[in-house]
Amino acid sequence: MKDPKPLSPRSAPKGGLNSEIQARIGHQLRAMYDDVVKQGVPDRFAELIRKLDAGEAPPADMEGLPQNSAGRE
Repeated sequence: MKDPKPLSPRSAPKGGLNSEIQARIGHQLRAMYDDVVKQGVPDRFAELIRKLDAGEAPPADMEGLPQNSAGRE
């Protein structure tokens, strides 16, 4: 019985995308979302994340919103 030929860099398993197609998709996605990434996180969200990481209570305008009950009793 013959050993199967190894896949070339440009080929992919049946039903998959080859590396050239994956690279083109990646390039297009980076081009589409580059501006979004450059915008950064708004100050209000950054402050909320900082408070949540520190375990502080949410700001008054966030009270009354549904909270994730995972890990809380």
